[in-house]
Amino acid sequence: MIELNYQNDFEQLDALIYTKWLDLIAGSETKTIGEVSYVFCSDEFLLQINQDYLGHDTFTDIITFDYCEEGLINGEIYISTDRVKENAISFGVSLINELQRVMAHGLLHLCGYGDKSEAEAQLMRDKENEKIGMFHVKQ
Repeated sequence: MIELNYQNDFEQLDALIYTKWLDLIAGSETKTIGEVSYVFCSDEFLLQINQDYLGHDTFTDIITFDYCEEGLINGEIYISTDRVKENAISFGVSLINELQRVMAHGLLHLCGYGDKSEAEAQLMRDKENEKIGMFHVKQ
C-alpha cells in the first residue's frame, strides 16, 4: 500500500494515478511494495527531521527511511515541496517533472540503489529518468 500524506498546503496529487505509477516502478525493479508512505512537507518540517534523526543541519529535498524486510519495500519518504519548487526553477524543468524525479528517487533508494559515489549517483540519475518515462498521464 502506498499512502500520500500532506503536512502543508501543497496541491494534492491524484493518488490513484501516482500509486499505480509507483507500483509500476517497483515491479520494473522486481520488487513488491508492502507499506510506503510519502509525506509532502515544508523545508522547515524536513529540516527538523534532518536535525533530529540524521544529525544534519541542512535543507534537503528528500529523506528516505528504509524499513524494507522479507522482500517487501517498506519505508517513509519525506519530500520538501519548497525545495522541489526551487530545484525545478534551478534545473529548468517543470514542477511535475522535478516532483516525479524526487518521488522516484526515494522509491529507488528503497529498491536498494545508492547515490553516495559518482558511479552510484549516475546510475540513480539514469534510473530516475527511466522511471519518469514510465509515467504516461498528462498533467
